[in-house]
Amino acid sequence: MKNITNKRKYSKELDGRLNTVGKNINLKRSELKLSRQKLSDKLMLLGIDISTQSIYDIEVGKRTVLDYELCALAKVLNTSADELLNSFKKKLD
Repeated sequence: MKNITNKRKYSKELDGRLNTVGKNINLKRSELKLSRQKLSDKLMLLGIDISTQSIYDIEVGKRTVLDYELCALAKVLNTSADELLNSFKKKLD
């Protein structure tokens, strides 16, 4: 698999990551004491198929997050998409 790097405008702020929410997803998942497998299972109940490997890739910034995935992740993690995006939104201010 080819290694994808982020060369977009905010790549410096993102430190080469492909998403802005991965770190916050990891924090919320840890706060809730959810394993990646349990998070994947809960997403599957909503009809969103994200494997445990893909959750890991999101958390470490190796995978982008689709808008509908972000909404489902926020719902399962008992938070909002805005909260998951908050750290990057602060960088835009």
